[in-house]
Amino acid sequence: MGYLLESLGTALGMIIHLNGEVLGAVGVSLATSLTATVFSTVWGVPLGAAVGVGTFPGRRIILTLLNTLMALPTVVVGLLLFGLFSRQGPLGGLGLLFTPWAMIAGQTVLATPIIANYTLSAVTGADPRILPTALTLGAGRLRGTWQLLLEVRFGVMAAIVAGFGRVIAEVGVAMMLGGNIRGYTRTMTTAIALETSKGEFAFGLALGMVLLSVALMINLFLNLMQQR
Repeated sequence: MGYLLESLGTALGMIIHLNGEVLGAVGVSLATSLTATVFSTVWGVPLGAAVGVGTFPGRRIILTLLNTLMALPTVVVGLLLFGLFSRQGPLGGLGLLFTPWAMIAGQTVLATPIIANYTLSAVTGADPRILPTALTLGAGRLRGTWQLLLEVRFGVMAAIVAGFGRVIAEVGVAMMLGGNIRGYTRTMTTAIALETSKGEFAFGLALGMVLLSVALMINLFLNLMQQR
């Protein structure tokens, strides 16, 4: 018990005094995760909305694929993109491997099906009269779908938060595609795994506390927006 209390005190001290190693890992995590979430939102929300309101051949296959991709293991994504970005891979000439952009690519792959699926659920759970009413009033299908998304905006926001939560807490993609390079691609999760294995429990605990704080603030923000 004394060991845990001592580690907790040391971790709090690192946070309060803005330890450079802690800030570096936090900065990389937030930068890559937020960027990946933006890309995933740009692709995932329209995809979820299109599948939710559309009736077309292959829709059931797309639904099955999206549900499957939600449980896609991070190490599998890391392995596939590692093959693409390595020197022998088709995209090796871009020099993306072991850079933040490789991590963002992997995180985007992870978050997109989550955002798309949750958006789809929000759209299909909305009042079925919204889109037909908009079309009756002269709106085009694109405008009507946009109005529908506005009506279920809290569901869409929850989808985006879920996507962000998925990528900021993952380890496999960040480790395999980023290489855990100090001050460059080391995230909170990879730093926790590395430093804890080295016996630096207090450092890992400090990052864990920051990670939990980020998740708490994101959810508080979502709740605040829903109340408004």
